[in-house]
Amino acid sequence: MMGKLSGITVIDLTQFLPGPMMTVMMADQGAEVIKIEPPAGDPARDQAPFADYGGAPFSVWFANLNRGKRSLVLDLKSAAGKAALTDLIARADVLVEGFRPGVMARLGFDYAAARAINPRIIYCSISAFGQEGALAHHPAHDLAVQALAGFLSVNDGPDGTPVVPGAPSADMAAGLTALAAVLMALIGRERSGEGTHIDCAMFDSLLPWCAHIAGSALAGGAPPRSASQRSLGGAALYQVYETADGRHIVLGGRELKFARNLLEALGRPDLLAHAEAPAGEQGVLIAFLRETFRQRTRDEWVAWFADKDVAFAPVLDFREALAAPHIAARGLVVEGPAGGPHIAPPIRFAGDDWQPAAVPGLGAQQ
Repeated sequence: MMGKLSGITVIDLTQFLPGPMMTVMMADQGAEVIKIEPPAGDPARDQAPFADYGGAPFSVWFANLNRGKRSLVLDLKSAAGKAALTDLIARADVLVEGFRPGVMARLGFDYAAARAINPRIIYCSISAFGQEGALAHHPAHDLAVQALAGFLSVNDGPDGTPVVPGAPSADMAAGLTALAAVLMALIGRERSGEGTHIDCAMFDSLLPWCAHIAGSALAGGAPPRSASQRSLGGAALYQVYETADGRHIVLGGRELKFARNLLEALGRPDLLAHAEAPAGEQGVLIAFLRETFRQRTRDEWVAWFADKDVAFAPVLDFREALAAPHIAARGLVVEGPAGGPHIAPPIRFAGDDWQPAAVPGLGAQQ
């Protein structure tokens, strides 16, 4: 397809989530992404559930992170595999690898070797903790990175026990950071004529997301606790509440105008002062709202809030969320030309008529 990145060639040596998420966004904008897979293929190919993408079942996960790429099977430990990768590097603009530090050097394709083949190559290494440092060789996926970055300590249940997060924040942060870095490097290369090496760590990528949460710790004070933090559970107007049918709603805006509008509608403007109290000191208001929201079902509250200017939302499951009118209005779930569901890329440009490209079979586009 034509797109903002048409003419850019990317060698994709990544699997699972951060790297494939980054490179599929490049493929969605027309880059030629050559996915290098081992003989057994990317393990994501085997991850259920599966759907029919043009007469063949593919993992929905794999399809959504690898559409529009070419699949090339190479054994990088063999002479033939090394020769093929050398030829690709010679003509590529970008190489993205997601191995643990040191693996590419052992294979003979670290940045120094790639630069010797092609001085203009943008070489992006995505790893858990970076290419150097005390944790560089520590094995980890998203959950361990979140734990070591402090994020998991405030992702806890009512009893204070950390729970497995619903979203792989470290993976996604790294993918987005790597994409931004590669695009910056491509712009810089237009001026300098030289490529560069990007050391993109999941850990490093996640930390900047914490400034609003970890402010007290950054300032040398106590670590934040969710029960007393304004956006993690300490504020009544930024909170999850159970409804009469065992479902849930959220209040998602702490501004005083929203508190006033809600409490006046509920006939309790006298509680407004509690909404102005510091986070962690709003227990009276939280208790009142918990009792109140248990008196109606989730959908009854949806109807009640319809004419109220309050930052409110029902908690939807994925089936409900994907069927919502907003998804259709913005074209966020798209059927591929050959079939199969795709989540549309978040980066789309005015005038573009984006359509999902084909999902590559293993080695089918050698």
